[in-house]
Amino acid sequence: MNAYIEILRPANAVMAVIAVFLVMLISGHFTLNAFLACFVVFIVTGGGNAINDYFDYKIDDINKPKRPIPSGRISLKAAGIYSLILFVIGTIAAFTINYLVGMIALLSSLLMIYYAYSLKTKCLIGNLSVSFLTGLCFVFGGIAVGEIMTSVYLGVFAFLMTMAREIVKDMEDMEGDKKEGAKTLPISYGMKTSSILAASFMIIASIASPVLYFIGIFNILYLAVLSVAILVFLIGAVSILNDQSVENSAKVSKRIKIGMGVIFLAFAVGSPFLASLF
Repeated sequence: MNAYIEILRPANAVMAVIAVFLVMLISGHFTLNAFLACFVVFIVTGGGNAINDYFDYKIDDINKPKRPIPSGRISLKAAGIYSLILFVIGTIAAFTINYLVGMIALLSSLLMIYYAYSLKTKCLIGNLSVSFLTGLCFVFGGIAVGEIMTSVYLGVFAFLMTMAREIVKDMEDMEGDKKEGAKTLPISYGMKTSSILAASFMIIASIASPVLYFIGIFNILYLAVLSVAILVFLIGAVSILNDQSVENSAKVSKRIKIGMGVIFLAFAVGSPFLASLF
């Protein structure tokens, strides 16, 4: 893969775009502004991933040596400039939708830069920042298509799921983070405490997610697919509570990502608009 594409972490950026697309699907509003919002989210998220690699190149040299910067395929200076260009393009495109969407893109870009520069190493604050930005993708799409309240509900559940994964990822990366002087939750309070908090977020998300069916946002198909995601999250919660090793943390992190993908599928198949097509 081309290094300039790889540094965007396109799979993660596409997941952010899916959040906007799901709001489009639920609302049934497939407008030009909605698709432009998808473009903005992809570009800004890619810029966030690039700037994160820029500031994290020493940690990645230990934890992820094959990434574009530590592997030498992109210079540190080029990565920094590239990320700033992406932020500018995404923000300008967002302002063409409307002022509020533009301000969200601008402030999100600034938060991503500050997160990569400083917040990432702070105990829980970095995790909260990433989780907030993930949930904000839904709200961003909701504002673009005029489906704000529903997008807020989806954003809350995205926040809970992302918090679980962020904590588990910190457990996975503890060795490299410790060498760089980071104060993540596992370093500050230990792996056991981190596992309890991560499992709690997984369990809360699992218990609360059926509410979206009962308040009428989704149809019964949502619950059918959701049950698979709940099973994945609960297995992950039990696993991380029983084994806090770096190896198992990596496995649980992947399971949470799979569970989030299944949740997104549940959002899609349970949407009223999709059901109306059949």
